[in-house]
Amino acid sequence: METLYHQTNKQIHEVQTHMGQLEKADAQSVHLVENEIQARIDQIFSNLERLEILTSKEPPNRRQNAKFRVDQLKYDCQHLQTALKNFQHRRYTREQQDREREELLSRTFTTNDADTSIAIDESLQFNTSVINAHRGMDDLLGSGSSILTGLRDQRMTLKGAQKKILDVANMLGMSNTVMRLIEKRSFQDKFIMIGGMVVTCIIMVLAVKYLT
Repeated sequence: METLYHQTNKQIHEVQTHMGQLEKADAQSVHLVENEIQARIDQIFSNLERLEILTSKEPPNRRQNAKFRVDQLKYDCQHLQTALKNFQHRRYTREQQDREREELLSRTFTTNDADTSIAIDESLQFNTSVINAHRGMDDLLGSGSSILTGLRDQRMTLKGAQKKILDVANMLGMSNTVMRLIEKRSFQDKFIMIGGMVVTCIIMVLAVKYLT
C-alpha cells in the first residue's frame, strides 16, 4: 500500500506542475496538455480506488490513519479535476468571445443592407419573461401574505372560542357543585323533617298518656 500511496502522491504533484503549463500553452497545444492532465487524473482516481480497498484490509490500529491519508489524496485529486474544468470553461468562453468579435469585425455593411437591423426580439422577449417572472413572484408573495393574515385571524378566532369553551366548562363545573350541594341539603332536610315528626308524635303520645 505504501508504494502505491507514494506513487499516487507523486502523480498528483506532477499534475499540479502540468496545471501551471496550461496558462502558458498556446492555442495549438492547449488541447494536448488538457488531454494529458485528464488522463493523469483518471489514473489517479483508479489508484485511489485500489488504495481504498487496501485501506479496508489494514489492521484496526492503522486503518484510521491510512483512511485519512487516502482521503487527503482524494481531496487533492478532486481539487485538480475542478481546476481543470474551470480552466476549460474559461477557455471555451474566451474562444467563443473571440469568434464573435472576429465575425463582427469581418462583417461588412452597406447603406441599405437589411442585415444592419439589430435583432432585439430575443432581448425583448427575455425582458418580458423577466418582468412576468417578477410579477408572478409579487403575486405569489401577496398570496402568501394573505394566507398568513388569514391564518393569524383564524388563530385569534380559535383562541376566543377556546376561552369561551373554558368559561362554559368552568360554569358547568360550578353548576354541578351547586346541584350536589342542593341534593345533599334536601337529603338532610328530609331526615330533619322525619326526625321532627317522630319527636312531635312521641311528645303528643306522652302528653295524652300522662295528662289524661
